[in-house]
Amino acid sequence: MRIQVKCGCGEEKCPEWAIVEFQGVVEVQPSYQGALQNLEIGQLCRPSAQENYTFTVGYHELSGSKVPLKKPFVVLKKTSHLDGNQNGNIKSTSADLEVVGIIRHKILFKSRPKALISTLSKLAMAIASMWRLGETGLADHGII
Repeated sequence: MRIQVKCGCGEEKCPEWAIVEFQGVVEVQPSYQGALQNLEIGQLCRPSAQENYTFTVGYHELSGSKVPLKKPFVVLKKTSHLDGNQNGNIKSTSADLEVVGIIRHKILFKSRPKALISTLSKLAMAIASMWRLGETGLADHGII
């Protein structure tokens, strides 16, 4: 079998990819078991110009940082070709590997998630107490 590696983008122009590393397990609800492709599990943000990242999954927030890999990885896309003769018999197969991107960094989330529900519940309690008192202007009281 012949395998050929192609890179049409050049060394400096290949798209930069990253690995996202979590500690633990991301569990999928039973209703999504068959549809994992393109399933959005959270929101990844870089809130500042620093190399710190936040990943929000439901009511949990993880804090992480960008870490360089010891050795870079190459992301490849495989294309198979069947070579046949005039009688229709398959003579040989060949495969081409195309470079899609390069991975030089990983975003590492190594700490336990912070619960965001407690912040939301404090806001809900403040709104409920103001509603009971008959107050209407949330901005006047510094809540919004």
